[in-house]
Amino acid sequence: MTEPAREPFLYVVVCAAGIAAGVEELIAAAQGRGWRVGVVATPVAMGGFFDTAAVEARTGRPIRSAWRTPGDPRPFPPPDAVVVAPATFNTINKWAAGTADTLALATLCESYGLGVPVAVLPCVGGALAAHPAYRESLTRLRGMGVRFGAPYSGEPAEDGTRPDFAWHRALDLLEQAPES
Repeated sequence: MTEPAREPFLYVVVCAAGIAAGVEELIAAAQGRGWRVGVVATPVAMGGFFDTAAVEARTGRPIRSAWRTPGDPRPFPPPDAVVVAPATFNTINKWAAGTADTLALATLCESYGLGVPVAVLPCVGGALAAHPAYRESLTRLRGMGVRFGAPYSGEPAEDGTRPDFAWHRALDLLEQAPES
């Protein structure tokens, strides 16, 4: 008798950007593609950037933002993939530098050592994106195999509307074969 196929587990890392309010769209899309989802948020993102109760209801799991104590059970299984969306200037730079001072950053740093595929949807304004440290961070992370979607600045178009954030693009990036 064969065991049923296990649904893959996706970690969604949420950073503190206004667009984070739409993260449920990513979670729903991932679940629609057969992923089980757990959310890891930066401490600042937990301060009202998205509806934590709605996200926990959708995933059926608590949002992780702080380390567990040694005796506590692991609330999520190991990840099969990680999505960082929205990914801020601060998170991208600290991650590329190997800084692991939050659970979200430690999760991202560890994903490289585990060989877990990572897709990123940056949400960085033009002035910050022009900073040389940011460009160097993108180069380093791409060299580590991280897959990036097009940057999103949130700047309004000439007609005053803001472009949609392409949440689904992160899942598309995970489905692409890695560049060699």
